[in-house]
Amino acid sequence: MTSGNELTLYALIGGEPHLRMLVEAFYPRVQEHPLLGPLFPEDIRPVMEKQIQFLTQFFGGPMLYTEEHGHPMMRARHMPFAITPERAEAWLFCMKQAAEEIGMPDDLKEIMLARLQGPAHHFVNQAST
Repeated sequence: MTSGNELTLYALIGGEPHLRMLVEAFYPRVQEHPLLGPLFPEDIRPVMEKQIQFLTQFFGGPMLYTEEHGHPMMRARHMPFAITPERAEAWLFCMKQAAEEIGMPDDLKEIMLARLQGPAHHFVNQAST
């Protein structure tokens, strides 16, 4: 949390409306990506809602994910899926494209991608293919 004088990444992005736009621009790219699409269900809506909740919390907004689903435990939640370094990079690339699509300023996009870099690679659980 912040002291009240600091803006969170969540606030800088524009809160829930802009985060929702980002996620809605992101998941069609994920579904179309040859490395990522096979990992996701056809009905992507529940995944999108959880992603909005998680990113809200991860970027300093309300603790929506934890309130509804408990501790994120994201590495454990991703263990059933073959996450390779290439898939982590593909995920980040799709997020970058989504940020560009919604017109996120370059400096903010770079901050967001830097913040997501660690978790994306922390989920890797398989060697390169």
